Amino acid sequence: MRRNHVDSQWRLTYSPPMLNYTHLHKGIIFLLLSEFCFTVSTVFSKMLTNTSAISAIEVTFARFFLGLVVFSALVYKNSISLIPNKLSLLIWRGILNTVSVILFFMASQYTTITNTHMLNMTYPFFIFLFSPLFFRSEKVSPFLYLILIFALAGIWLVINPDFQSVNKGDMFGLASGIVAAFAVITLNMARKNDSTPVILFYLMSIGTVVNGLAMLPVFVMPAGSQWLLITASALAGVGGQICITYGYRYITARAGGLVSTSRVLYAVVLGMLIFGESLTWRVGAGGTLILLSIVAVTWLQKPEPGPPQG
Repeated sequence: MRRNHVDSQWRLTYSPPMLNYTHLHKGIIFLLLSEFCFTVSTVFSKMLTNTSAISAIEVTFARFFLGLVVFSALVYKNSISLIPNKLSLLIWRGILNTVSVILFFMASQYTTITNTHMLNMTYPFFIFLFSPLFFRSEKVSPFLYLILIFALAGIWLVINPDFQSVNKGDMFGLASGIVAAFAVITLNMARKNDSTPVILFYLMSIGTVVNGLAMLPVFVMPAGSQWLLITASALAGVGGQICITYGYRYITARAGGLVSTSRVLYAVVLGMLIFGESLTWRVGAGGTLILLSIVAVTWLQKPEPGPPQG
C-alpha cells in the first residue's frame, strides 16, 4: 500500500528515547494549553449564544472554516500530497467529528459550561467500551463493568433527570461524548493509512461542508462585536487543535488522557467566574465519579500514541 511521503515526518509517534522529563514536560504543557483553548472556545461561544439569536452551529462552522484555511496553508507549504490511502475512513472520521463538535457546542448553548465538558469528557470510557466492536483482538476487561456502574452513576448525578424533563443541553453533551468515541476510533484506524496533516485537512474540509449545510436553516448574520466572539471562539478551537497535535508528539496517549481531564477543572473555574455557575453537590459528586472512571479506563488502555484530534 502506498504511504504518504511525509508520513514519517508528520505521524505522531512516541519512542523510548523520548521518555525523559524535558519531552514529558513539553507534552504536558502543550496538552494543558490545548484543553484550556478548547474550554475558552466554548466560553466565547456561550457568551455569543446567551446574548444573541445566533446558534452555536454558526460558531462551529467558523471553527472548521478557519481550521481549513490553516491546515490548507500547512499542506501547501510542505507540498503534502492530498491523495489519501483510504478515503472512506477519512470521510467517516470527518462526519463523526463534525457531529460531535456540533453537539458539544450545542450543549454549551443550553447547559452550563461545567456540565458540557464533564459529559463530553466521557468519550474515553465509550472508546474503551466500543473498541472491541471494531478491533476483534481487543478484549473487554471484567473491571470495565465496575467502571461502567461508576460512570453511569456520575452521568446520572450530573444530568439529574426528574422523569418529567431533562436539560437538552446535558443530553447534547452526553451525545457528543458518545459520538466523539466513534470519531476517535475511526481516527486510530485512519492513522494506520494516512498522515496527520492529510487527516486534519479532510477533517476540516468535511466539517466545513457538513456544518455549513446544517447551518443554513438557522443562519443569522452576525453584527458588530458578535464577529469578535465568533472569531475568538474559532481561533481558540484551532489553537487547541494545534497544541494537542504537538503535545502528543512528546507524550503517550495514556498520560495524555490523564492530562486532558484538566479541561473539567478549567470549565468549573471559568463557568463560575464568567457565568456565575454554581457547583452543586450533585455535579461535584457526579463529576468526581466520571473523572475517576476516565482515569481508570485510561489506565486500562494499551500504551499507544494517538491524539483525539478535533
